[in-house]
Amino acid sequence: MPESTLEIQIKTLPHQPGVYQYFDADERLIYVGKAKDIKKRVSSYFNKHHDYGKTRVLVKNIASVKHIVVETENDALLLENNLIKKYKPKYNVLLKDDKSYPWICIKKERFPRVFPTRRVIKDGSEYFGPYTSMKTVKTLLGLIKGLYQLRTCNYDLSESKIESGKYKVCLEYHLGNCLGACEGYETEEEYQANIIAIREILKGNFKDSLQQFKIQMRQHAEAMQFEDAQKIKEKLEVLENYQAKSTIVNPKISNVDVFSIVSDETYAYVNFLQLSYGSIIRSHTLELKKKLQESDSELLELAITEIRQRFNSNSKEIYVPFKVNLGNDLKVTIPKLGDKKSILDLSIRNAKYFRMDKFKQVKLVDPDRHANRIMAQMKADLRLSEEPRHIECFDNSNIQGTNPVAACVVFKNGKPSKKDYRNFNIKTVEGPDDFASMEEVVYRRYKRLMEEDQPLPQLIIIDGGKGQLSSALKSLDLLGLRGKIAIIGIAKRLEELFYPDDPIPLYLDKKSETLKIIQQLRNEAHRFGIEHHRNRRSKGALTTELENIPGVGEQTIVDLMKQFKTVKRIGNAKLDELEAVVGVSRANKVYNYYHKE
Repeated sequence: MPESTLEIQIKTLPHQPGVYQYFDADERLIYVGKAKDIKKRVSSYFNKHHDYGKTRVLVKNIASVKHIVVETENDALLLENNLIKKYKPKYNVLLKDDKSYPWICIKKERFPRVFPTRRVIKDGSEYFGPYTSMKTVKTLLGLIKGLYQLRTCNYDLSESKIESGKYKVCLEYHLGNCLGACEGYETEEEYQANIIAIREILKGNFKDSLQQFKIQMRQHAEAMQFEDAQKIKEKLEVLENYQAKSTIVNPKISNVDVFSIVSDETYAYVNFLQLSYGSIIRSHTLELKKKLQESDSELLELAITEIRQRFNSNSKEIYVPFKVNLGNDLKVTIPKLGDKKSILDLSIRNAKYFRMDKFKQVKLVDPDRHANRIMAQMKADLRLSEEPRHIECFDNSNIQGTNPVAACVVFKNGKPSKKDYRNFNIKTVEGPDDFASMEEVVYRRYKRLMEEDQPLPQLIIIDGGKGQLSSALKSLDLLGLRGKIAIIGIAKRLEELFYPDDPIPLYLDKKSETLKIIQQLRNEAHRFGIEHHRNRRSKGALTTELENIPGVGEQTIVDLMKQFKTVKRIGNAKLDELEAVVGVSRANKVYNYYHKE
């Protein structure tokens, strides 16, 4: 049989680093990937069985492969990232952030203006940023305005025009916000010195400005110009106050990027902190939507490349929580302790809070969407034929065989439905037999639902392993419900999920929302069952002896317990004390019972 075009393409791929592109039959780009060895990586897609469904679908849809060879792994990362952003292939990670960010521009002109902008124009001007918040930009510009007197007009302040007297000073000059460069009241050298200082502040370096202001303040004081010295002192205080607020790490940690990742089965959140001169000058979290069960390592590599490009970072060192392959140009540090570890922990905390806020926003704005997402995820994770909108979980409780009970808790759309919770006292089983007890309560629960024509759940969860699951299945068989309701058992120790007629358990990702909901169901069933069991034991222990007294009914026992709290105190009470609570006749019966001698 002749080889297909695709097979020939794969065989002729090079053993070089680069980027590979998969196209479907309609020549649409459906996936972009990077590799140290293009041939080895591409061949792996076709040489092994893929457990994840979307990967199998991707492989089926590949009609042709193209590749681009590059010099280094770093080049491959950059190229992969640019192709994903440009073409947004169907099976690639989705970068959920395409808004424009504000920058601070130092305009390329004589007497440069400093202003905020969202448009980066390649005209030789300097751009600092982008900043993730306009509030940060306004704070920085407010600081600069308070420290340095810069022009805000957009005049062409060429030497010839100033000398010809074309411009007149404006209100800003009279307010003291500008020194009047337009009429030649300020030299270009003086103005440029301020721009150099501003450039350093925007980089996070306050040291030079602080030093310069201290020199100026001393000079004014020595010349008896105390008002001018006081103005400089106020500027110093503003700058020191801003620096104190922004410096939260070791000042020795400079020009470093910090990255961390928090992920679940659908999304990943990558936080970025940029450090300069001991200060965090930027924080940003990027949301990525998974497509092919990408690992945290793959996602972090992609996000680091994207974020460093987007924020124009030139840092030579990065801190990350685990090893990543980003080429040889970057120093990758995995902090273990001290200030470096603290800053990495801060980044992780930022990513976690971002994820929590996202979920809260979805719950508030569109609770149905949140529930729909979880239900769809549970259906896929648990291999169900329909979404488990109605789930019931059973748990047995008995201590040394006494007062055996069982609990059934109900979740609807992923949330507890407490009005539907039910407790069962075991009636047909003698002694501590969890298997027989499970068989009894499952039978009683669904027999009653069927008799009352109540809706049945889409999923039953049994707290226990194969034994309890088999017992529950017997009841479903008797009721003719086998195959009509999905049922699984969860073993306590390793969180194994057992299915009927399948000896191999399913293990869910520990970070999976599906597993968290199953654990919540199991824990709720355990709590509810234990609570009922304790109530039964307490009632039995406290009232058994009193119930043995002839002529003493339930209400008398309740009244006595409210007053005396324990059976022992009732037995030791004086006759008049008992009479005050339950009257002469019943008090005599209780007193005589405890004082027969």
